[in-house]
Formats: sequence, structure tokens, C-alpha cells
Amino acid sequence: MPHPARPIRPALTGLSPEALAAWLQHAGHPAFRTRQILDWIWKKNVGAVAAMSNLPAALRAGLTESFRFDSLQHTHTQGAADTTRKFLFRLHDGRYVECVLIPANPALYGDTADRHTLCVSSQVGCAYGCKFCASGLAGFTRNLDASEIAGQVLAAARLSGERIDNLVFMGMGEPLANLDPLLAAIALITGPQTLHLGARHLTISTSGLVPQIRRLAEHPQQLRLAISLHGASDEVRDKIMPVNRKWPLAELLDSLAYWNSLKKQKLTLEYILIAGINDSLAQAALLARHARRLHAKVNLIPYNTVDGLAWQRPPETHCTAFLQTLQRAGVPATLRFEKGHDIAAACGQLRLKQETADGLI
Repeated sequence: MPHPARPIRPALTGLSPEALAAWLQHAGHPAFRTRQILDWIWKKNVGAVAAMSNLPAALRAGLTESFRFDSLQHTHTQGAADTTRKFLFRLHDGRYVECVLIPANPALYGDTADRHTLCVSSQVGCAYGCKFCASGLAGFTRNLDASEIAGQVLAAARLSGERIDNLVFMGMGEPLANLDPLLAAIALITGPQTLHLGARHLTISTSGLVPQIRRLAEHPQQLRLAISLHGASDEVRDKIMPVNRKWPLAELLDSLAYWNSLKKQKLTLEYILIAGINDSLAQAALLARHARRLHAKVNLIPYNTVDGLAWQRPPETHCTAFLQTLQRAGVPATLRFEKGHDIAAACGQLRLKQETADGLI
């Protein structure tokens, strides 16, 4: 008779300070060990319990027996000519997740700080099926847990040797469809005993899940919100974003007005420009109207080509004309050509290739 599979041990990188303190108390260790262990994980960013040199051997052995150190096994790094890097990680069930590190570029973005931005994934695959996106090409597999979300930040910092200053939850998956583990990961990332990154340096992106937007608006932290709009009318959004059929534009805009009533941070409307689909100047005029109502800024991104999809990016001159339409209407707007275009950095492309090679898709 086969033995039942041993349950997957929890990851240290997913434990809250309270959960770690409770385990230590139960195991008979003094309370001050909580701070020491958290410092090793989150401040010193070591990669193994064995590196925690000020812990007694019995405690290190207990931690190793009871926990995995983290949830991610690094399998591949792709670098780009523009120094953007994509990291691919294998999960305990053989699936893959990816994140993208975008380095500071003061010449391009005008930043004065040496800011490194990490684009973090929240799911394996995606159930929302945006027609232009690689994340959902193979459908939805599962949600990531808090250790798998927060662990991407630690792993990327360890692999790159850089401090991650800015996070955007707009990698693989729909973050608001995995809201509770996402908020648990954010508590780890922002906690004073853990990474202590300010909430204003975290941006959550959503394709438009109205009830979750309203719930997140009531969350006490001053997180930033970006909306993957990609169409300024229901007619256009319906063609490329199935989520719009459940929560059409009027409901989405009302939820964003509710967000504005409770939050200080300015909304961002993300808009991928796709040739012949959503790039008309009439769409630009409608987009300007929505942005003015919400006091939002607009981030225009020419489409990043995805293998297996026929969409194309518009000519640069047309992208500029779209931008100028917004600016003439008084809307703060930027035009940003995707970094990492030469390493397939659009969400999900590297994971899709690896899972196809492994026979998972």
C-alpha cells in the first residue's frame, strides 16, 4: 500500500513575525530569536538556514526540519541589451513563475533616485484571458501563496545584488483575484521587522475586478493602484478584455471614483497600444475624458510582441500622436516603450516556453 505524500512544509519566507514567534515559543526557544531569524531572512537576505550563524545548532536543525527556506528554485535568468533581467523560478509542484527586474534609468525616466523596479507575479497563468497577453495563453493553473509572492522580491535582490526599491504587481496573473495571499505578502514586504518597504512604493495592477477594487480601497495602507484599461469604450474593451463583460466600464469607473475618495495616491491608467484595435485618436479623446474625471495619469505602452499572437504595435509616429491628444487635453501622460523587448519580457512568455518544454502544457 503506498504511503501518503508528506505535506509540503511551509516556507520561512511566508511566515509572519507573529507565526514565527508562536512556533519558537512552542519549540521552547526564547522570543529574541524571532528578530534574529527575521533579520537573516529579510535584512541580510541569506539563502539558507545554515547561514544563520548566531543561532544554536538545535534551532537551525529544528527550522530545517519544520520549514522549507523558501518556495522558489531559480532555474534561469535572461538579461537584455537594456539591462532588464527576467528571472524564472520553479515551484514545488513543477510549475514556473517569473519576475522582471527593471533597473533605474534617470536619462529615460527622469528619476533622481537609483530606483530598481521589480515586476512581481501573483498567479501561475491567468483566468481572465486578455487577448493580447501571454500569461493566459495556457489558462489558469493556481494562485501563488504569500511566500511565493514575497519570495520573488528576496530572490531577485539576491540574484541581482541590488536593493529592490519599487514593486509593481503586474506580472503573471490578476493580483486582485488572489487578494488575501497578496495582502499577506504585502504585510511581509512592508513590515518593520521584515523588508520595511514603504507602501507608496508598491503598485497593484488590475484588469478591473470591481468588488476587489472597492475592498482594496478600504485597506489602510496607502498602496498605489494601476488599471489595465487598454480600451476607452466598452466596445473596444469587450473585444480584448473579457473581464469587461462582467464589470463594464461604467462600473469600473465608479469603483475608481470610490478609490479616489479614500486614497491619496494618484491612479494610473495603463494603456497598451495595439495597431488597429485601440489606437484610434477617438479612443485617445475618450481616454482623456476618463483620466480627467479620475484625476489620473496615463501610461502608454506600445504592444510587446508575443509568440503565437497576431497583434502588432503601432508605428512610433502614431503612438506619439495618441500621446499628444492626451497631453493637449491636459492629461499627464507618458509613452514608454517596453523594456526587455529583446528577452520576451511581456508577462508569462518565459514561463510559457519552459512549461511547454517540460510537457506541462
